[in-house]
Amino acid sequence: MLIRMGFLVLAVVAALAVAAWPSEVEEPQGPVIVMAPEVTWEPEEPGEGTLFRIRVRASEHTRVLGVHGTVAGEELHFARVDDRTFESIAVAPVGSPPTVESRLRYVYAEAPEAYDEVRIPVIPGSYDHEELRVAPRFGAPPSAEDQEQLDRDRARARAAAARAHRTRPQWTGDLVMPRDSRVTSGFGDGRVFNGQVSSRHMGLDLRGARGDTVLAAARGTVEVVDPFLLAGNVVYVNHGAGLLSAYFHLSRQLVSVGDTVEAGQPIGLVGATGRVTGPHLHWVVRYGMTSVDPRSLLTVLAPSRGRGRP
Repeated sequence: MLIRMGFLVLAVVAALAVAAWPSEVEEPQGPVIVMAPEVTWEPEEPGEGTLFRIRVRASEHTRVLGVHGTVAGEELHFARVDDRTFESIAVAPVGSPPTVESRLRYVYAEAPEAYDEVRIPVIPGSYDHEELRVAPRFGAPPSAEDQEQLDRDRARARAAAARAHRTRPQWTGDLVMPRDSRVTSGFGDGRVFNGQVSSRHMGLDLRGARGDTVLAAARGTVEVVDPFLLAGNVVYVNHGAGLLSAYFHLSRQLVSVGDTVEAGQPIGLVGATGRVTGPHLHWVVRYGMTSVDPRSLLTVLAPSRGRGRP
């Protein structure tokens, strides 16, 4: 586990307290010595396009009331693990530079707030490249009508991501793959549709026949149940603390907006709606609006990671 130690921060707290009689005045207090917390992350070198954990641990003689910050521009949601330790999930986006920046703010009990910057090393991803054939409508630049729907779909996705950042953690220790089947297209792979439109595959494709069951990966609240242009029939689940999962190309949705779903609960059926080459589940996981390899969700939320109580 990589550890980043901060330098000493000096904060002078000097106050004159006036007692009941004007002639009685306390002597000024001496300086308060504050040691900056140590910052660690796990794994030591997160992979590009994955979730990881960042931990802030206060020194033995310094009381930290709270920790706030960002990683790669996404808000962090620190939860207290014990009297001295705070943890948050964080993200290393696809296309990250060799290091991502974390900006932190520490709220002390006996000293002014302090700020810190941490550079976290990132391992580059390794991706395949594939060519796909889809219906002509989906292999060419969108029409004006299609572009309007794309804009609406993206606005719905952004709104769901914003709500995830405003929601307390919903998940428990139970985590599942939404389908127990083979991966047919990996996260981050490059794609060319009908030889014209290139993009990156920002989800994980899982094999399935039309009508096969799709399960919620973790506990959460259903945010979106709708037909999207490219994603087809979708279900978005808000897991809180910035985390959102989505399930695309469904033939049928089995839940409604506002439902609380548990890990392993059926939420839809495999289909071939939207831009597809055939029936399958396209599984998406995002931290805020940053897409990550969905398998890293199962790793980072595992109970053995010592997640703090929400």
